Amino acid sequence: MMKTLIEIAVPAMTIVLLTAVGLDLRAGDFVRVRRQPAVLLVGVIAPAILLPLLAFGLTLLFQTGPGVTAGVLLIAACPIGGISNAYVYLARASVALSVTLSGLSCLCASLTIPLIGKWLKLITGRPLDVAAPMRLQIAQLVVMLALPLTLGIWLRQRAPEFAARYHAALQRLAFMALTVVLFLVIAEDPNAFVGGLSKTVPIAVAFVLSSLIVGWMVAAPVTRNRGDRFTVAVEFGTRNVSIATAIAVTLLGRIDFARFATTYFLTEVPLMLLAVFAFRRVQALLSTQAVASGPKQ
Repeated sequence: MMKTLIEIAVPAMTIVLLTAVGLDLRAGDFVRVRRQPAVLLVGVIAPAILLPLLAFGLTLLFQTGPGVTAGVLLIAACPIGGISNAYVYLARASVALSVTLSGLSCLCASLTIPLIGKWLKLITGRPLDVAAPMRLQIAQLVVMLALPLTLGIWLRQRAPEFAARYHAALQRLAFMALTVVLFLVIAEDPNAFVGGLSKTVPIAVAFVLSSLIVGWMVAAPVTRNRGDRFTVAVEFGTRNVSIATAIAVTLLGRIDFARFATTYFLTEVPLMLLAVFAFRRVQALLSTQAVASGPKQ
């Protein structure tokens, strides 16, 4: 019964979530690709290359079992999570850049996820356990990810009043749906979830923190703006748990893989909020120092 509920709830959640992401995208976001190509390439392409390698290294370091390893690699292969926009907003960093990066990342996910899975199998010898041929994987992901995202973009272009009226409500609905799905994943086998926390929480913490650091370092050569750097760092560390859960349940039929995604989300939120607090404190301190060292009248 619980598994059936999860299998129904996950696709519904994904459709709502990605339609909301599509409503966020506008023509100006694609113009920004031409204006800030280096930052956008770093924010979209670099995570697809670096995060799977980072994830694989952490699984070796923590000596994780097959289930946790697959969960970590799946999280690393997924696009940026939409909640990153909220983190960046709270940090008073580059919200427009965050929206563009998360939207483009999801838009590319139908191609990047199968490619990353194939690449991981070649490099590490550990596949994501997707048995379907690559063309079928891409077709399935197009239906699950690209179509609702395209629907959101189309609605914004063709029905801007509808998009403006229901966008916030759709975002709230998507967040509530994610909360319900995570609860169902835990409730499906609470003993397995709680029993695995001693193994999943440490690697989740390590992945979030190391992703933040890598994101900041990668952004440093392409932008001097601290807000942009922090935004890219947040995009690195915020993975799309909804898509990871959808792939685990819908394409792989493995709810156990989704348990790590749940742990990751519950770990990511407090760590990102701490990062937001630290960034704002540093920004305030630097601003105070700049005022104090400025020219005196």
